[in-house]
Amino acid sequence: MVEWTTSPGLTPYPEAVAFMEARAARIASGEAGELVWLVEHPPLYTAGTSATPSGLVDARGFPVYQSRRGGQYTYHGPGQRVAYVMLDLNRRGRDLRAFVRRLEDWAIATLAAFNVTGMRREGRVGVWVARPDKPPLPDGSPRDDKIAAIGVRIRKWVSFHGISINVEPDLDHYAGIVPCGITGHGVTSLLDLGHTATMSDVDLALKAAFPVAFG
Repeated sequence: MVEWTTSPGLTPYPEAVAFMEARAARIASGEAGELVWLVEHPPLYTAGTSATPSGLVDARGFPVYQSRRGGQYTYHGPGQRVAYVMLDLNRRGRDLRAFVRRLEDWAIATLAAFNVTGMRREGRVGVWVARPDKPPLPDGSPRDDKIAAIGVRIRKWVSFHGISINVEPDLDHYAGIVPCGITGHGVTSLLDLGHTATMSDVDLALKAAFPVAFG
């Protein structure tokens, strides 16, 4: 069985990374079971393994952490639910592409609990919502806003890092980066879409949707 734990308050990012690395090592050695860890962080930016200097527009006084997860720059902060997944892919199938797809399925099923239609977009990692209420892009294509980010690291076929869902973060904080290296499209949250869900509501939806994605 997968263990679930939720940390109150704001968890410092370096402490979270240290904990995940230690837990993943223990899972790989058979000393610990799988874990989903739900946290919030203080405002910060992280740079994934594909990050480039142009992705950091203005640090705005927030700390910037180099991260070994995949992807580019992303933001974490209060009002955003981060779900760190430490799962044993030796048992769940050694297929990174399929694993990322399951993480997307998990976020999409969670959002559906709030009547939000999350979607994949070709060439863009994460989960997006269509915004027909906003002006289209300069080329005339419709605008999407990102509501859930995904970034994972695998070591000895055990995962860590995971997904984040914007519940009610300060969306202005995203102006300091090019989120995930994607320009033109925006960022949204449940609150921005008109849903006043609490973090506890989202946690319950995450737990209910987990078996849908991971069986």
